Amino acid sequence: MRHEGVVLHGTCAATPPAQTPPGPRVMTASSYAPPSAVNHVFTVDVEEYFQVNAFDGVIARSDWDAQRSRVAFGVDHLLDLLARHGVTGTFFVLGWIADRQPAVVRRIADAGHEVASHGWSHRRVTTLTRQGLHAELRDSKRLLEDVSGQQVLGFRAPSFSITPGFEWAFDVLLEEGYRYDSSLFAVRRPGYGYPGVSEYPHAIERPAGSIFELPLATVTWCGLRLPAAGGGYFRHFPYAFTRRAFRELTRRGIPGTFYIHPWELDPDQPRLRVPAATRMRHYGGLRHTSLRLSRLLSQFRFTSASRLLESMVSGPGEEPVARLPGTVPA
Repeated sequence: MRHEGVVLHGTCAATPPAQTPPGPRVMTASSYAPPSAVNHVFTVDVEEYFQVNAFDGVIARSDWDAQRSRVAFGVDHLLDLLARHGVTGTFFVLGWIADRQPAVVRRIADAGHEVASHGWSHRRVTTLTRQGLHAELRDSKRLLEDVSGQQVLGFRAPSFSITPGFEWAFDVLLEEGYRYDSSLFAVRRPGYGYPGVSEYPHAIERPAGSIFELPLATVTWCGLRLPAAGGGYFRHFPYAFTRRAFRELTRRGIPGTFYIHPWELDPDQPRLRVPAATRMRHYGGLRHTSLRLSRLLSQFRFTSASRLLESMVSGPGEEPVARLPGTVPA
């Protein structure tokens, strides 16, 4: 495996045969779109650099307001980049951000992008009670809709924290009026991941109804399912890694979901005193993120989550349904 645009060599680089997603009434790849027409999903998790969960032990939540804000800089950089490439995306915004910087949310909406919820306080779903998640979803949705003038349809859990055993979160989402989620990562990793979930966009049946899921993109290498959807993986892994994942998804006619944070395009953000491993993970690769992102946007087609789902619902094929472990069919 080599860096920057060089193919992955060796037997491990061979792409395994396409697998049929699990669950009844699933959509096959041919039900989506021909490769020439595949639109992947471009998403942004709008949060401050100091709100990442890796900094929980460094900056207390009570000290967040005392930190220097940089989110507007990163969002504006992303808006300019997307405009240059003619891409419309989905911005999952924290209620905490919208409450303090509503102008940032309005700029996102005015540029034609979708505004969705990242919760209110960036707390993992695994740390919340059912009542607590209701409050996070209700309060963020109400404020984001008021500020953006849009209906908020989607949610992404901080740190992809809807994990096995927390499927009840989908019921709470439905009860609060959300139509889709994008929190599941089909990987096994400390802190998050939902191994075995379908890589296809699909619907999940719950007692409260049916909700669409847009899982994050992955790639299979040496028999392992690895993250390839963006974020730190985009900054630290060779660009060829992400490109391979989206090339394979495109070839199979499957929309993949990519994500990025505004602070990942901000190499001049304040440096916090954190352990060496955390420092490397958070600050590594910041100076080349913008160039890599421009390259990705020029090589693949992207759209917003809501536009993709609208095309899926109105297009051919049967609605896919997946029953996750631990769920109860409606």
